Amino acid sequence: MRFRSGTDIGLRREENQDSVRCEYFGNNVLAVVCDGMGGECAGKEASTIAMEEFFQRFSAGYNENIDDEELRKLLVSSVSAANSVIYERAKMNYQNFGMGTTCVAAFVTDKSAFIANVGDSRAYLITDSGLHQITTDHNVATLLYEQGKITEEERDCHPQKNMLIRAVGVEKTVLTDTFILDYENKISLLLCSDGLSGYCSDDEIYNVITNTAFDDVVQELINLSLSKGGRDNVSVAVISD
Repeated sequence: MRFRSGTDIGLRREENQDSVRCEYFGNNVLAVVCDGMGGECAGKEASTIAMEEFFQRFSAGYNENIDDEELRKLLVSSVSAANSVIYERAKMNYQNFGMGTTCVAAFVTDKSAFIANVGDSRAYLITDSGLHQITTDHNVATLLYEQGKITEEERDCHPQKNMLIRAVGVEKTVLTDTFILDYENKISLLLCSDGLSGYCSDDEIYNVITNTAFDDVVQELINLSLSKGGRDNVSVAVISD
């Protein structure tokens, strides 16, 4: 199992409020992308706290004999641990009101991938046929689409597509989506903040992935986002066996 990750401030923002981190757990890989939100420095603080708390909680609860359901629950509890710390931190300082972050995480073994998600940072499955989104965006535009009130085309350009309906740290508790993918031969995953997925089409992202050496793919995906104007921070993690 191998991974590459990276983040960039973009061309328009004064601060990078994204965080990305990948680590080995034995032969397995844990990758996490967080995209912070909030005024002043609150967004950066939220994504940094989320990353630290997530990895601390996961590391404390993980062992090599953990079963699938326990692993899924560990991912959820790791998100919840981050949620609690950010929520309490925001209550202590009015300047941090509304601070929060997205969080998408993938724990990848030689036979299964466990995904956890809150917000609109995404996890994609990369296959020979294309890019397939695993996670669901927790934003107003997607909610309206699921309710049948707007079309898929309207969803993609909706003025409220960046308005989250679920984020880590905003409420006392948080609901985390989880997904488990089982496979026999190989798997490739992409995690990213909306600095990539919000400005680049799936086909454009897939074209970069399939035409770039693995060691260079993260930087080339960041370059793709920058070529679209670099209007947001962008973070990318790619895992493959």
